Amino acid sequence: MVSLLSFLLVIAICVLSHEYGHYKTARLAGVQVHEFAFGMGPVIWQTRNSAGTLWSVRIFPIGGFVRLAGMDEEKPGEHIRDNGSFSDKRALPRFFILFNGALSNILLAIILTALLLYGHGILDLQSTRIGELMAGYPAENAGLRVGDVITEINGTSVSNWPEMSNQIKKEALEDNHVVINLSRGKETLDFHVTIPLDKELGVPLLGIRPAFLRFSLPEATMKAFSYIFKMSLEWLKGIYFLVTNSAEVDITGPVGIASMAGQAARSGFWSFLSFLAIINLNLGLINLFPFPGLDGGRLVFVFLEMITGRRVPEKIENYIHLAGFILLIALILFVTWKDILRVFQ
Repeated sequence: MVSLLSFLLVIAICVLSHEYGHYKTARLAGVQVHEFAFGMGPVIWQTRNSAGTLWSVRIFPIGGFVRLAGMDEEKPGEHIRDNGSFSDKRALPRFFILFNGALSNILLAIILTALLLYGHGILDLQSTRIGELMAGYPAENAGLRVGDVITEINGTSVSNWPEMSNQIKKEALEDNHVVINLSRGKETLDFHVTIPLDKELGVPLLGIRPAFLRFSLPEATMKAFSYIFKMSLEWLKGIYFLVTNSAEVDITGPVGIASMAGQAARSGFWSFLSFLAIINLNLGLINLFPFPGLDGGRLVFVFLEMITGRRVPEKIENYIHLAGFILLIALILFVTWKDILRVFQ
């Protein structure tokens, strides 16, 4: 139940953010909006605002849409006011209307990341400063202290936490007696530590955790842009590996996302906030991918129009997007089936 409710909350926030980006930009561009809907299927609640837009909630709380005038989605009795059609707008306004749904998700990911860095902080993996000692483990018994900065493992220099952690495991597996060089204030100290295999994990465990970093709001905001940019590059690498089949890439569908959402919710508010930021970023990037049926696919056609000055015939474009949409549904079903098999296994 926790996983289901967490999944629905994540979907609601992501969908509303994405569709509101389309809606707000369309309104600013003077495009008439027939309907802003959350969910799919029969309507369970609706109201109409002063601008004539119908706001509706539908029975299945997955997905949503904004129905713009002039996109061949008019219902009986709906009329398009003068200069209110999406298709009658110039290429640049249409480009931003399509683009700003994904941009809203990416901006939300940046805001959530900034809140995480400001309100909670992150583990400092860029240094080797000890933030916590685990009770009963070799580090505590050997006399290491919180605030110590580890500089060498058996004479090999280390500069960040992953590098240090890997070096400790490597040296301890060869000989569980390890020499740790560290800085404590102005002192430089050596510790001879015996690191046996941990019975539960089966790996050598020194028993230290990294320090925790929190940032001021301006710093957190700048760091958030940096983190989102780096995560976007990693996402692009994953797409490249997937397309070229040059490395194994794990794809997760709705079932997998629901499971991860539940785990994040059970881990606490900040863990869930971090997960929500990642999902928003992924949704934004996926929608910008130049594939028919996605916003990115539609952007390709608008971009070609901006370059050539000519539109691809609407009928042909619609057929291409329909084919892409069918392929996307097939992919989602395939990934969902794999997720279900993984759950049972």
